[in-house]
Parts: sequence; C-alpha cells; structure tokens
Amino acid sequence: MSEEIKSGVLSRRRAISLIGVAAARAALGLAVPTAVLTTSEEAEAQTAGMVRRQERRGARRERRETRREARRAGRETRRAVRRGTAPQ
Repeated sequence: MSEEIKSGVLSRRRAISLIGVAAARAALGLAVPTAVLTTSEEAEAQTAGMVRRQERRGARRERRETRREARRAGRETRRAVRRGTAPQ
C-alpha cells in the first residue's frame, strides 16, 4: 500500500464542466479528442469575489498567527517568572 489515496471534493464549477464535456461528447459523437474538451484546474477563472475571499482568508491567517505568537510569548514569560528566571 505505497500508493496514497487522494479523495477530493468536486466543486460546482468542475461538476458543471464535466457535465458539459459529457454532453459535448454525446453531441459530437466522439469526433473531438477528449484532451480538447477537458478543462485543466489551472484554467479555472479567478473572479473578483474569489480574489477578495482569498485575501480575507490570508488576512485571517496572519491575524491568527499573530495571536498565537503573542500567546506563546506570554506563556514563556509567565513560566520564566514562576521559575524565577525572568529577565530583569
């Protein structure tokens, strides 16, 4: 079992794309090669809403990391005070 099983969630955009590919293949009678009809994941459109969402997610991640760092520093300071090794 050296293979890694990848289970992914199928997005609405990808599902509609696959339905469109199936319909096109049925309508064209398989005259067009499959490679021409399929879409790559890199080709998915970036809408303004998606860009804003990614920016918000990035900002939330940064704020969360800042809070975690502050908590860690506070814990280390309190531990040092309890142990009597706090910097003077």
